[in-house]
Amino acid sequence: MCNLYRMRRSSAEVAGLFRAAGVTATNSGEEIYPGAPGLVVIEHEGARALRSMTWGFPLPMKSKRTGLPIKPKPVNNIADLTSWMWRHIAPHPANRCLIPVTEFAEAEGQAGSKTRTWFSVSDEPIFAWAGLWRDSDEWGPVYSGLMTDANAAIAPVHDRMPVILRPDEHDAWLHGSIDDVIAFQRRVYPPERISMDRTRDPWIRKAAVNGPLI
Repeated sequence: MCNLYRMRRSSAEVAGLFRAAGVTATNSGEEIYPGAPGLVVIEHEGARALRSMTWGFPLPMKSKRTGLPIKPKPVNNIADLTSWMWRHIAPHPANRCLIPVTEFAEAEGQAGSKTRTWFSVSDEPIFAWAGLWRDSDEWGPVYSGLMTDANAAIAPVHDRMPVILRPDEHDAWLHGSIDDVIAFQRRVYPPERISMDRTRDPWIRKAAVNGPLI
C-alpha cells in the first residue's frame, strides 16, 4: 500500500496544471501521511476546483479494553471497490477526484531498518493518482487513492501501486462509468514510464498513522 507521498509544487502550480480554480489555503506539508491534509482536484459546479482534504476515510474504531469508541483510523488506500466503504460512492462521478503527486514511497529492506524508495513518472513533474472523496462527520472532506497490481518497475519493492492517470485520462476518470473505473484499476501502467530512487533514508522519520487497506 502507499502510506507516503510527496507534493513538491505550490498549490498555484497544481491549479494551473490541472486547470483548476479556487486555490485554497492549506497546511499540508511536502510529505503527506495518512490522516494529514493534502490537495485534491474535484469537479464542482461544472468546473475543476482545488481543495484541501484529509488523506483517508475515517474507519470507526473501538477500544479492545473498554469497547468504547476511540479515534478513527484513516483508510488511505482503496483495494476492493466492492467493499462497503467504496461500493456506494465509486459509481458516482461526483465522488471522484485527482490526487496530485510528485513522488510516492514504499518501504524496502529488513524489519527495523527499512528505507524509503521513491517512485515518480519520468516525464511528468506532477502526476494524477485516481481517487475517491466524500464529506465525513469526523474530519470534513476526505479522500483515498485507488490501488492496483504493481507493474514490473515497482514489483521488486511492493506488490501494489497507485492507479496513475495520464493527462488525457483525467476527464475519463472524473466523468466515466463504473466500468471505466474498474478498467483503470485492472490495466497495467507502463513500467518504462516509472523512475525509481532508492535512498538510505529511514522509513520512519516521524509519528504517522498507517491506514488500513480496504
